[in-house]
Amino acid sequence: MPSIKLTTVGDKNFRTYEEPPFELAVIHGGPGASGEMAPVARELASFTGVLEPFQTAITLEGQVDELRTVLESHGAPTNILIGFSWGAWLSFILAACYPSLVRKLILVGSGPFEDKYVASMQECRLGRLSAEERTQFESSVAVLTQGKIKDNTDSLLKQLGELASKTDTYDAIPCEESSDLVTVDGDIFQAVMRDATEVRRSGKLLKLAGNIVCPVVAIHGSYDPHPAEGVEQPLRAALRDFRFILLNNCGHKPWIERQAKAQFYEILRQELRQ
Repeated sequence: MPSIKLTTVGDKNFRTYEEPPFELAVIHGGPGASGEMAPVARELASFTGVLEPFQTAITLEGQVDELRTVLESHGAPTNILIGFSWGAWLSFILAACYPSLVRKLILVGSGPFEDKYVASMQECRLGRLSAEERTQFESSVAVLTQGKIKDNTDSLLKQLGELASKTDTYDAIPCEESSDLVTVDGDIFQAVMRDATEVRRSGKLLKLAGNIVCPVVAIHGSYDPHPAEGVEQPLRAALRDFRFILLNNCGHKPWIERQAKAQFYEILRQELRQ
């Protein structure tokens, strides 16, 4: 087991694995799902020290700034970022805004980079649920992405996550990590997703590709409802150095997929060696 340390700097929390230099940072999804990248951090800690930042800000700009702060104060001069889901977008934005901080960007299970792919993603998810589950899913999404702030956003986000685990998973390995490693914050999700949705809708997200100078690798599961073409096609056209890797029989989280986990980690090890 790697040496793990939870650190608080002001109001910004992060975990470290092994000892510095922390040349690799794993960026969680959600927004508001702190700790879900812990299994990946533990697995890769044999290669290098790993940072696992927790994003706590309630604006997109704030999340970029707090990630920058953690990387500048505790990361290496240049870092490899592995961003998962929302964390893939956040890492992409940070690499565009602060290119000198990032030497390689690895996007895992990223959301699509253009609005035209969103409808197919939702249709795919709803098609994998029962009628009752579809109603619950749509209700939770409506409140968390469009509704006014409510007191029960944490429970709604947890419910959404449980439903998404059914739609997003192909052949899951029973979860081994302790549930206390992951916390959900519905208020963060609700606030930041509004910003993120608008950035994609306006086209500003994809335009940031012009500022990215490091190599970018996207790893995507063939069963992931987030459409692979919504990541591969826009980024292949927009980035200077881009590779796309599709994992067969794999859902949204490759590290929990029985048929893809070993290949996923071997790909990451190869990327860290290069």
